[in-house]
Formats: sequence, structure tokens, C-alpha cells
Amino acid sequence: MKANKLLLKTAVLSMLAICFMSGCGKKNKIVTSDTLVVQKVENLPDDFILGMDSSAVLSLEAGGVKYYDYEGNEQDVFKTLSENGINYIRVRVWNDPFDENGNGYGGGNCDINTAVEIGKRATENGMKLLVNFHYSDFWADPAKQMCPKAWVGMEIEEKTEACYQYTLDCLNKLKKAKVDVGMVQIGNETNGAMAGEKIWMRIYYLMDAGSRATREVFPEALVAVHFANPEKVTNYADYAKKLDYYNLDYDVFASSYYPFWHGTLENLATVLSSVADNYGKKVMVAENSYAYTTEDTDFYGNTISDGGAIVKNYPFTVQGQANQVRNVVDTLVNKTSNAIGYFYWEGTWISSGGSSYEENQAKWEKYGSGWAASYAKGYDPKDAGKYYGGCAVDNQAFFDAKGKPLESLKVFALMKEGNEGVLMADAIEDTNLIIDLNGEVNLPSQVNAVMTDDSKQLLDVEWKNVDINKMKSNGPQKYDIVGMAGGMQAHCFVSMVEYNFVENYSFEEGEKGWKAKNNGEINELYVEDKATDSQTGTKHYHFWSDNTHTVDFDLEQTVSDLPTGDYRFAISIMGGDAGDTDIYAYVKINDEIVATAPTVITSYGEWHDAIIDRFSYNAGDSITVGIHVKCSGAGNGAWGKIEDALLNSVK
Repeated sequence: MKANKLLLKTAVLSMLAICFMSGCGKKNKIVTSDTLVVQKVENLPDDFILGMDSSAVLSLEAGGVKYYDYEGNEQDVFKTLSENGINYIRVRVWNDPFDENGNGYGGGNCDINTAVEIGKRATENGMKLLVNFHYSDFWADPAKQMCPKAWVGMEIEEKTEACYQYTLDCLNKLKKAKVDVGMVQIGNETNGAMAGEKIWMRIYYLMDAGSRATREVFPEALVAVHFANPEKVTNYADYAKKLDYYNLDYDVFASSYYPFWHGTLENLATVLSSVADNYGKKVMVAENSYAYTTEDTDFYGNTISDGGAIVKNYPFTVQGQANQVRNVVDTLVNKTSNAIGYFYWEGTWISSGGSSYEENQAKWEKYGSGWAASYAKGYDPKDAGKYYGGCAVDNQAFFDAKGKPLESLKVFALMKEGNEGVLMADAIEDTNLIIDLNGEVNLPSQVNAVMTDDSKQLLDVEWKNVDINKMKSNGPQKYDIVGMAGGMQAHCFVSMVEYNFVENYSFEEGEKGWKAKNNGEINELYVEDKATDSQTGTKHYHFWSDNTHTVDFDLEQTVSDLPTGDYRFAISIMGGDAGDTDIYAYVKINDEIVATAPTVITSYGEWHDAIIDRFSYNAGDSITVGIHVKCSGAGNGAWGKIEDALLNSVK
């Protein structure tokens, strides 16, 4: 009898193993890869959230898009995600993303009905749902937090009740559909605004309404708040402090983290850990993505590609995309306090499938599969009404333009144990040089190859069509020198500049050589590493304050070994919310100001130069150059960035 039972038990186990290998069950395939290199994420908990925002799927499918498995068989995209290690799906919910004639605004036309359908498919494939309420009729982000049409004109008490009832009704629809809701997000990237409200007490009222509704319908679900811009290091501490002051009932403090905009992983871990440690909250990344190619697949253009003011920490390759995801998860698991999860943003948002811009445009308009349709202009005339069109993140998806999954999608499953793959060069790292017009032009003989395991190895490089004399005679210019290394194209970006007597002129070496004197009570005054806000390199001097009449400082450098002669000094600044200003460049000789030049702050991205065209200097005198910045602030404190301090000789 015992022998028979043992044989029966062995047979059952064998059948289960065969079933697992051959397709039974929800997560039934062992994920393997012969090419993808994935380092194991040590200490990764079994219940760690590995999520995917897939909000645009229904609109794409309505327009004829199909998704496939790795063998080329058509398959429910949510099954494919589940098979590759995804355990959570995130879906945005807009109140009423339609015009008066029922035409969708685009971006997936994501109302609660969309969430229900996506939620049912996620649940059927063994995944939980994160419901992401924007509390807007269209996109909500740090720049836009528009009030839903139905709530316009309401006093805050009435709007709070409307928010509660709306959240309650939506969640009850999900509950009735038996969707496995694991988390509810009350607001999207609410950096000081939500649903048209900009006063924190009112924002709290709305968040509280969403939280109360969630606790009522899904008492076991986590309640999350969501913010962006972790690179602005004091913001998260300020948001968390305000939520604690108002005693908001929530569980998770979530952040967006796009590496090309949002600073370093070390900083992300620091700011999230601070919230977790000081307020006892769980933390996570709610949005993250990276490009696997620079190719545009839908005739609209991509948000992230080669060029532009972005930080490119990984190659735009399938392997680079996988390494980026793995490293963010590793940072959360091993370097961040109380982190519970990670979500990739819109990894299923691919081309609408048309063979031309016109064909795709028809799909974007009819099915809402582009980022915005022209119908959104009535609600958002300044943005969607002008720039409506296709998907700008198709090159950041985990599926190619035909709907076949990329090898990088496997990273979610493979990071649990690691995968050796094939160690080889994946891309060539760009080289950046700043060279004096009067100096020697020496291009490097070797460049870094970025390997598939994210390490670097030096390779010999051969530069093509280099005209040194032309580079030296054409004055200050930037050049893209192209070469070949290891069979791959290499780029050396050369900036030819006049000799600059200012040390560390663009702050690439931090505060080296510079001294700041804070004359007011400014909140932030430091060197920031953020390429999107820089003119040269990735760093600049940053200032910000949240109160009026607190921005008042001098930033200066004392220059040594300057020969007798005439000189020109210039320095650049940009910023916003300045109000009345007193901003000028200055030169001090023997501690006395001998020359000044005024400038202004207008708005983001508009750089202005303070230029002192000529002044005379005698060798042996002390000389200091700098900038004075004083701003009253427009409604609150001002902010800005300082760059490119240039001290050049003139004839």
C-alpha cells in the first residue's frame, strides 16, 4: 500500500511538472534567454511588485493591433506579461475623456470602463490591478492638474463629495466585475496641485475623499500617493511633511523615475528612504521606462532619442533597456528603505499599425491610440489642442512595432535568479571633449564599449574625416566626429571654445572654484546634475525657494594668474516664478566692483546672458567674477539655473 501511494504521489508530481512545462495554469512557462544578460537582484522578495502600466492596450486592439508570444503565436498581451514575470497591471482612469459628441480625447480614452476591461484580463492572468485615478478628464502631471469638466465651479466641499462618490462608484464597478484590485492611486504626479486645486489643504480634502472611498470598497488594498521629480531633493520631504501634517490615510509614497530626466539612482534611494524612515510609509517607483531603439515606428516621433538634453546612462538597445530596469529594481530592493515595488510605464504602447502617417492619424482620432486626438482641444487647448498625434514612447515599449515581445521583457522573470546570456559589446559610449581653440586637438585612440552586463571595456577606435585645421579656424563650434570601434559606430562630440580663465566654468566638477553667499533664506542652493536643465554637460548651479523675498545670493570665483589685458565676462541664467528681479554679472578688482551687466529670468528653457563686454586688468591685482541674483518671487519663491561662466581675453 505504501509503495502504491508513493508511486501515485510520484505520478501526480510528474504530471504537474509536465503540465507546468506544456502550458497548463496561469504562469506556465519557464523563462529562458540565450542572449540577454541579467544580473541577479539579490534579496528580491517573492511578493515584490513587478508591474506594468498597459493603459493604451484596448485602444490599440480596437484599431487592429495584435500581440504575439515569442513563438509568433497571437496571444493575449496580458498572458504574455504574466508569463514573463509581471504580477501587477497599472491602468490610468480619467473621469470623462470625451467631448460633447462622444469623441475620445486619446491616450487610450481611459475611463473606468477601460479599467474594468483591463482589470478583468489582468485578473484572469493572475495579476493584481493598480487603479490610477488622475482626477482629471485627461493627462495629469506636474505641469497640468486640470479640473474634470463635471467639477468645474464647485466649492471645495462639493468637489470633495464629488471626488468621494466618483471614486466609490468606480471602485464598486471593479468590485462587481471581480477585478483583483491590490492598490489604488489617488492622484497622478500631484506636485502641489490636483483637480485644479493648488492649496495643500484642498488637495488633502480630495486625497482624503479618494482614500476613504478605497477603504470602504477595497479595505485590503493599498492606498498610494504619487509624485514626480525626485531630483529636486527637498520636494519629497516637503510633500511627505504636508501629508503627515494633515494626517492623510495612505500606505505608499510613489515616485516617477525616468533616468533621462530625474537624476541618479542614488538620489532616488535617498529621497524615498527619507520618506519611509521618517513617516513609516512604503515606497515604490510608479513610472519608469527606457528606449530600446532610436527608431520611430509610427510616423510621429519619439520623446526620447539621440540628441537633446537627456542623460543617456544606458545604450538605446534591448539589452540597455533590460539593464536599466534591473538596476532600478536592484536600487529599490537593496538600497531603499521599505520599497515594495516597481512599475514600468506603458510597455505595451506600440505603433497603431498603419503604414503611413495618414493611416495612423485616422486610427489615433477614431480609437484614441495616440497620445491625444484633436477632440481634446476643447478641454486642453494649449497642449493637446496644438500637438495632438501619435505615440511618442513606442521606442520604449517591450514589444516591437508588429506586436512581438522583445527579449528585454524577460528581465522581470530573469532578475530573480540571473541569466548569463552572451557577454559582448552592446554599444559604444559617446565621448565628449572641450578643447581650447589655441590648444592641441587630440582625439582619443580608444573608447568605451558598453558590454551586455553593463560593464565597460576599452576598444581601439578609428576616427573618420577629421579636419583639425578647420576645427581650429572656424571659431567656437561643436562637432560630431564619427568613427568605428569593434565594428560599431562611435561618436566624439567636440566643443571648440575660446580659452576660458574661469575654473570649472560649467560646474561639471561640482562647486570646485566657486563660492556662494546666501544673503537671504533660500531653500536650495547647490550644484545639480540634470542634463535637461543644462547648457553644457550635465551640471549647473541650481537655486529654489518656496517663499517670497528669500532668493538673494551671490555666486562668485576668484581667478588667479591672470595676465595684464582687456577681458570679457559672461554668465548664463534661466528660471521662472521670479517676480521683480535684480540680477547682474559683476567683476571685482581688489574687492571693488568695477563692471556690471544686468540680465533677467523669464521661463523654463529660456537662457539669458549677462555680458560685460570689456574691462581692463593689471597683473597682480585680485580679481573676482560672479553673478548677483535677487528675486521677489511670483506668488512664492523663485527658481533658476546658472551655467557657462566665460572669462575670455579681448583685443
